[in-house]
Amino acid sequence: MEFLSSKKLDALFDREAFHGHLAAFLRQNAIMPQRTHHDFSGNTLLLMPAWNERFLGVKTATVAPKNSALGKPVVHAVFTLFDARTGRPLIQMDGQRLTAFRTAAASALAARHLARPHAKRLLVIGAGVLCPELIRAHAFELPLEEVLIWNRNPQRAEKVARLFKDSSLRVNVAGDLATAAAKADVISCATPSVKPVLHGGWIRPGTHVDLVGSYKPDMREADDELMSKAEVWMDNPAARVESGDIAMPLKNGTLTESRIKGTLREMLAGKCELRRSEAQVTVFKSVGYALEDLAAATWFFAKKKEKV
Repeated sequence: MEFLSSKKLDALFDREAFHGHLAAFLRQNAIMPQRTHHDFSGNTLLLMPAWNERFLGVKTATVAPKNSALGKPVVHAVFTLFDARTGRPLIQMDGQRLTAFRTAAASALAARHLARPHAKRLLVIGAGVLCPELIRAHAFELPLEEVLIWNRNPQRAEKVARLFKDSSLRVNVAGDLATAAAKADVISCATPSVKPVLHGGWIRPGTHVDLVGSYKPDMREADDELMSKAEVWMDNPAARVESGDIAMPLKNGTLTESRIKGTLREMLAGKCELRRSEAQVTVFKSVGYALEDLAAATWFFAKKKEKV
């Protein structure tokens, strides 16, 4: 069975076609059981299945938060695609790269619907493997002119910024996080933090916030003040219990169900409320969605067949 490495996925990737496929796929019927979590050695194993009439896919991922301090990827993953009618395995792919593509695309599609249409400044908090893809995906969907990157280790942020030195997009390192957050139109937060790194008192009215990092009930990137002033959309309804960014403020009453407005699938299908005003603070919580993995894998599988 063929394995598509990260380099092979990069060679096949076309952003416009990929974003369009992801949006169309999420409007279709498919089945996604809730993913399973298993803790081991301070790390987490995630098993994420999904299927439709033609394909079944399973992503097997490990999340090791301490890898960040070691300069190693926090997430490792493999995706296996099967023929749903026969059960025959078709292809495997680098799940980490697949995850980066689909997560960034989903966040950017949400931002297209929830951010103010004239959003020009993006702040990315966290300089891991997702950071450059979040920048590229948001720049594709929004009229961005400037990007700031903040990371606890500024050298890592500088390394990502150098990837864009020949781009028309101005990409720089943020010195002070609070100052950068106050100037941003869109903030994308992708960290393994268990304590809030983004505070509601920093952001101005009209900001759109994308929360990517928290995938467990004890992990948070946004504080109660931010969640108290925001209306919320999610990639996955399970974020209510899987992510501390949603579960904790729901439990303490900071966030109410009435301010959770819908999912990405509902957003793309025109079945939920979107931004209502220039001053509204919007939050999109991405906790990980197996249907996005399946959408991405089927797109790459089709592109690979075209090349044969």
